[in-house]
Amino acid sequence: MVTLTHRIKRIVTALYLAVGISLPAGAQETTLNNLYQELLEADEGSYARIEQQIVAQWEKSGSPAMDLLLRRGQDALRDGQTDAAVEHFSALVDHAPHFAGGYFGRATSYYLLGMTGPALEDVRHVLDIEPRHFQAIDGLAVIMEELNRPEDALELYKMILEINPQSVATKDAVARLQLQLEGQAL
Repeated sequence: MVTLTHRIKRIVTALYLAVGISLPAGAQETTLNNLYQELLEADEGSYARIEQQIVAQWEKSGSPAMDLLLRRGQDALRDGQTDAAVEHFSALVDHAPHFAGGYFGRATSYYLLGMTGPALEDVRHVLDIEPRHFQAIDGLAVIMEELNRPEDALELYKMILEINPQSVATKDAVARLQLQLEGQAL
């Protein structure tokens, strides 16, 4: 027997889909969980498509105004206007402090400006909000390599492979660091 509440939820969900309104956070989380599961089971031919779908979900704040700030920051980064990108992402973080996309964009901007401390702080926020954010983990691994901490970078790359086992770039980074560390042990 279908309850009235269940029927209402189905109708509301259909309405959201029909008019293009962002799904509630719970529905978005279910979608992300499903995509992460698909990523675990993906083969070399399908993992990149699933990665892109996950990134598309990460970029949905649930607010058209916040999504616009995210796009403006991304556009500024793409155009080499890193200072402007920081401003857009900072406004996004101020208005949507629980949205990982703002912190990730700002972390990237700070990193490009050579501001490692603020970049690390924003990566921490991203991973507090979305611990499976493999792009943020990758960024942290790159910073660890630059800080001459290859063991930490290797551990981070291995964490990415637990989330995204088919990532060719990550497999390459693991192989490179393992070879480097084995060479140091000799």
